[in-house]
Amino acid sequence: MNEKEAINMETRIALIGIIVEDMDSVEQLNTILHEYSQYIIGRMGIPHAKRGISVISIVLDASNDVISALSGKLGMLPQINVKTIYSKV
Repeated sequence: MNEKEAINMETRIALIGIIVEDMDSVEQLNTILHEYSQYIIGRMGIPHAKRGISVISIVLDASNDVISALSGKLGMLPQINVKTIYSKV
């Protein structure tokens, strides 16, 4: 087994979709994301000023435990909605 195959067996690609309905929670959200920055491949944030919300997508390469822990911490923040999608590979 080569290194790439070993990494793929231990980690998965996941997308965490986040809707921020209260900008007062953004500092906590960013602190949590910084704690997991070693697993984050990319991040995109889109503010929707008309509705007063932000939509953020986070792409991760991490173990199931790490992905679940991050999703859980984010989901506990007030006025933050989180959904996670896992790759099949």
